Amino acid sequence: QVQLVESGGGLVQAGGSLMLSCAASGGTFSNYHMGWFRQSPGKEREFVAVIGRNGGSTIYADSVKGRFTISRDNAKNTVYLQMNSLKPEDTAVYYCAASDSLLFFSTPVNVRYWGQGTQVTVSS
Repeated sequence: QVQLVESGGGLVQAGGSLMLSCAASGGTFSNYHMGWFRQSPGKEREFVAVIGRNGGSTIYADSVKGRFTISRDNAKNTVYLQMNSLKPEDTAVYYCAASDSLLFFSTPVNVRYWGQGTQVTVSS
C-alpha cells in the first residue's frame, strides 16, 4: 500500500508560479509511473501530467503544455509539478497519483493510488 502526501498548494496571482510536491511512502516508488490530476468544483477530475518510472518519459495535457513541468526524484520518493504562468482556470484541487500504466495513466480508473489533494487558487 502506497501513501501519497501532496504539499505546496496555495494562493497565487495570475502569471505567478507554484511548485507542488508529492511524497510517497509504503511501497517501491520507482515501480510506479507518477503524475498529477486536478479537479474543479462541478467538473470531472482531469489529467495534468505523468512521468515514467525512471523519469525518461513525460506526457502533459494540452492545457498545461509549455507552462507546467513534472519531475521526480526516486532517491527521495518524491514527484514534483512546477507550475508557471498560472491562469485563473488552473484553480483546482491537485491530486498526486501512482499507476502501473503510463500509456493509460490519463484515465482515472487506471490510477492505483491517490493522494488527498492540495488546493491551488489563482486569482485574476
